[in-house]
Amino acid sequence: MGRTFFVGGNWKCNGTSEEVKKIVATLNDAQVPPQEVVEVVVSPPFIFLPLVKSTLRPDFHVAAQNCWVKKGGAFTGEVSAEMLVNLGIPWVILGHSERRQLLGESNEFVGDKTAYALSQGLKVIACVGETLEQREAGATMEVVAAQTKAIAERISNWADVVIAYEPVWAIGTGKVATPAQAQEVHFELRKWLHANTSPEVAATTRIIYGGSVNGGNCKVLAAQPDVDGFLVGGASLKPEFIDIIKSAEVKKCA
Repeated sequence: MGRTFFVGGNWKCNGTSEEVKKIVATLNDAQVPPQEVVEVVVSPPFIFLPLVKSTLRPDFHVAAQNCWVKKGGAFTGEVSAEMLVNLGIPWVILGHSERRQLLGESNEFVGDKTAYALSQGLKVIACVGETLEQREAGATMEVVAAQTKAIAERISNWADVVIAYEPVWAIGTGKVATPAQAQEVHFELRKWLHANTSPEVAATTRIIYGGSVNGGNCKVLAAQPDVDGFLVGGASLKPEFIDIIKSAEVKKCA
């Protein structure tokens, strides 16, 4: 049984209720491959989670963009895993580079958040990736392995984890890792999982790519053997997100 292609749309801090309704309407009308071919998850800002969940087609799912590291309490501005579960939100994105870079979230903090979210029944899209300086220094795998290790040390069940490799230098910049660059890191990451978790985890865990993915480059990226899908930023707010979802057909034909 192969790994089901996974396409996530991270809407980040964008949208009004009217804009969100338009995006949902576009998604609801789209002709896309069935769930056994591609799993689709969209991640609106917290304030729009109930709206999207209540209006989005049932074969697409919803993710939060973050959650707190422990149970709720006196943590102003945070949202707990328990709250997301209570809302019926199945997924959460954790460790996105914007939170690591802008808000100083450490590898250990992301690992703790991942473990807690999983313990409460959430599924996790766990993000890893290097900066341009780190890539140019030849430290890509060292950085990505350290980020993944902090998660692996804290969890035992990988069934509800998707790893998103997002090179920081390619997020929102228009620069995209070449298919060969993406495949190389995904291959090495899978090799790391094989050596440090188990062969089964390495074979079954989906490793998706994020970094200026669009309707024009998605098919050639999807064709790489270790690229199991995408975490899409800006393009997930546009109709071309449908083309990115459809790129899962590349795997079906392979």
